[in-house]
Amino acid sequence: MFIARLHKFLTATVDEKSRSRTIFWLTLSLTFAAVYAILGLKQVFSAEYMVQDDARQHVFWMMRFVDPELFPNDFIANYFQSVAPAGYSTLYKLAATVGIHPLFFHKILPLFLGLISTYYCFGLCLEMLPVPMTGFIASLLLNQHMWMTDDLASTTPRAFIYPIFLAFLYYLSRSSLLPCLGAIALIGLFYPPYALVAAGILVLRLLCWKNGGLRLSGDRTNYLFCTTGLGVIFLVMLPYALDKSEFGPTYTAAEAKQMGEFAPDGRNAFFRPNPKDYWLTGRGSGMFPKSLFTPVTHCVALLFPLLLFLRSAFPLANQIQSKIWLLLQLFLASSAMFFAAHAIIFKLYNPGRYTAYSLRFIVVLITAIALTLIIDGVCHWASKTETKFTLKNQVALMTTAIIAVSVVLYPCLVEKFPTVGYIEGKMPALYKFFEQQPKDILIASIAADTDHLPTFSQRSVLVAKEYAVPFHKGYYSRYRQRVRDLIRAQYTPDRAVLQNFINSYGVDFWMLNRNSLTLQYLEDYDWLDQFDSTEEARLSFKQGKIPALASAITSCAVFQNEVVVVLDASCIVK
Repeated sequence: MFIARLHKFLTATVDEKSRSRTIFWLTLSLTFAAVYAILGLKQVFSAEYMVQDDARQHVFWMMRFVDPELFPNDFIANYFQSVAPAGYSTLYKLAATVGIHPLFFHKILPLFLGLISTYYCFGLCLEMLPVPMTGFIASLLLNQHMWMTDDLASTTPRAFIYPIFLAFLYYLSRSSLLPCLGAIALIGLFYPPYALVAAGILVLRLLCWKNGGLRLSGDRTNYLFCTTGLGVIFLVMLPYALDKSEFGPTYTAAEAKQMGEFAPDGRNAFFRPNPKDYWLTGRGSGMFPKSLFTPVTHCVALLFPLLLFLRSAFPLANQIQSKIWLLLQLFLASSAMFFAAHAIIFKLYNPGRYTAYSLRFIVVLITAIALTLIIDGVCHWASKTETKFTLKNQVALMTTAIIAVSVVLYPCLVEKFPTVGYIEGKMPALYKFFEQQPKDILIASIAADTDHLPTFSQRSVLVAKEYAVPFHKGYYSRYRQRVRDLIRAQYTPDRAVLQNFINSYGVDFWMLNRNSLTLQYLEDYDWLDQFDSTEEARLSFKQGKIPALASAITSCAVFQNEVVVVLDASCIVK
């Protein structure tokens, strides 16, 4: 009797009488989403100088919304502002207009994105299997994944793909035209690559399998969604197509293969000699993200075909709706874009981005449905007996309990949850020093800590490893030349070369690691290996030559701590 009641509570389908049950499971889903987000907030607000790793690229320039005088004529800031999707930058600008600082906004935004994603994931799952518990499992697995990877916490454009694309799939499955078109527009405004995936789905819905072959759909609704949806996609993508940015074009495949940045050991490794790595699992180039089965409970999705084959033992499988074919359409559309992006490398951005999120959505939903079918199957099997408590009942209870514990308590098994890539700045005095300097200063440095200065000090840097993004030729060719010139000037024994560099670039401050003017520093700093001037500097050291900059460390220092020394560039010139 207990098993029967438990079975009904867990796997009852949605109907008019079960509205309260649906609200219960949805509320529980949102509660877990909020708890995970609060754990993330606790982490990001645990120190004054804390920021998400990738936000250092995409958010720092938005401080111009607060103070337009920041980053004047900043080459790096101008580039990242130019590549920011219109909706993304507009949202931050609106927040700044009402007094919300971009750095604060980027910290709290994951809470809201997570809640919205949870709502649409829950609703989409119910469209495929109308069991509220299944929606809870799907949303819980999605939240665990989002807080075990850095996409959501980054609040970069890719963070918005979760709530917006799930909204698109949800409204499409419900045939809600206007909300669906709104979601399509938002995809194009926040994460343009996935507008092309949405277009593929709309086109695929014009086809159906009938009489053993593909036929054109007879459903006029599909044609309405396709024509209007493609129209919206055309309108939102047109500005990107017409954009004549000073930082374009992208590197061709032939050019990229000659660059160390894209080599297997490069910072943006893409071209890998092993075909398996290149096509399947390689970051950027591979179809399947390595985090696809994160958390590992996602592996249950692999059992889904078997559960369907044995549907007589898992009767709830008969309640799966035909809308589940939307997942196949999503996979096909994403795969098509994946191969298209490979065909014209970098013009459509990284190929792997087209399948990474699609596969995660598919695996989350299929895993939730598979776990529900398993719970239903064992409870159905156990309820066939008329006795109150038998071995069957124990098996059913244990199976249900194991699934519940594995799904709900999985984060407790993770060493650091959430693991989302927050970076803490360890030199507050340094950041405050630069923040007190004029807004138009330029800082030259190859030190790793330079990555933090635009974010924490709101001051321009000549180069920094974090901003070495080698996709657009107009940007990276100039950026790479800056790095070469900086390395050459830092290690040259010729004072005239050093002075000419400072005057040419208008450098105001030079920041050095205390051990940076040594051969060992050059040998250990892997990022510098891809620049030819590094080898020149090594050769100079081996010949016993001393960098001209060394003589200025004592006389021109204006700030120093145990790690870095900041020199006044005007003093170096004199």
